[in-house]
Amino acid sequence: MAVTKKAEGVGKEKKKGGFRETLLLLILGVGIALLLQAFVVGSFYIPSQSMENTLLINDRVFVNKLSGKPERGDIVVFKGWNGEDTIKRVIGVGGDHVKCCDSKKRITVNDTALDETSYLYPGDFASGDKFDVTVPAGKLWLMGDHRSASADSRAHMEEPGKGFISENDVIGKAVVRYWPLSRGYLFARPDTFDKIK
Repeated sequence: MAVTKKAEGVGKEKKKGGFRETLLLLILGVGIALLLQAFVVGSFYIPSQSMENTLLINDRVFVNKLSGKPERGDIVVFKGWNGEDTIKRVIGVGGDHVKCCDSKKRITVNDTALDETSYLYPGDFASGDKFDVTVPAGKLWLMGDHRSASADSRAHMEEPGKGFISENDVIGKAVVRYWPLSRGYLFARPDTFDKIK
């Protein structure tokens, strides 16, 4: 009889221990997920048509928050001109001379014309607004892929920041479109930006 009671007690302790372990693993998993979300990977929802057809309304992307310094051609999420999370393509980085447009109506960066056909919205143009800017050190010139529907650097040129965004305001680089699943896509920098010196 004494042996049976002892066995029952051991069984209860094992059940309690198993529950504690499961609870501890669950809390640890949630903690790791929150740390990853805060410092490594973020998920962002696309609310507007400014990046069509690369990104459509309701698309979702994963952003790498540890991607380092933004480069020309990268799609980045940043604290926008109105303080909200915004997504655009980097056209110019610190020191770049960005101009619209050349004789063929193309944007030039450091006198090199961009071939934007791979990402520009079909039938859209490089820019309806003419501009000629030199990007200050530590700043970025950003534009949407659907230029006629994008309130980007061009729309903020009259403000104190002259349309530029600080590299420090970049949250991260978009690496993959994961939703909807049927449109899953791994982003890469367009080759046209490799020609710029």
